[in-house]
Amino acid sequence: MSFTSTSVSVVAAILIAAYSIGQFTSKSIATEIEIAAPASAIWAELANTADYADWNPFLKYLSGDLRVGSTLAVTIQSIGNSTMDFTPTVLVSDEAQELRWIGHLGFKGIFDGEHSFVLEETPMGTTIFRQNETFSGMLAFILFALIGNDTESGFKAMNEALKARVEEKA
Repeated sequence: MSFTSTSVSVVAAILIAAYSIGQFTSKSIATEIEIAAPASAIWAELANTADYADWNPFLKYLSGDLRVGSTLAVTIQSIGNSTMDFTPTVLVSDEAQELRWIGHLGFKGIFDGEHSFVLEETPMGTTIFRQNETFSGMLAFILFALIGNDTESGFKAMNEALKARVEEKA
């Protein structure tokens, strides 16, 4: 076996191993906040994507149809960092219950992020708003180490801003 074919085989084995490890070592961020409003009021703000720039400190821009199978154009920005644009695909869109999408860096399996907003009404008339993301893929472990804390801070900032906006209108 030549040096070139051996090198290609080694690189291929490393990439396959990294992909496999990335699929089984996903990293997640989970945040939640209680909002003194019904889920329908919170959903109305989430669905009004044209106003995100006015109130949302993390999700700066979102364009597209919030319908299963649709591709969105999204811009996020963690505090103190530059913006990041991506085009996720909507997986779930249940009005006043859940919005979930998945995005990929490059192509599936390199660095994937499945993001969700889940709204759960409580017996007291408030809503628990959960914002979660699970990262997977070959580079998940490495990239999560670089962006995890800033992303979680961005989620929390958005949650607080959403709470303030919805409760102000209630």
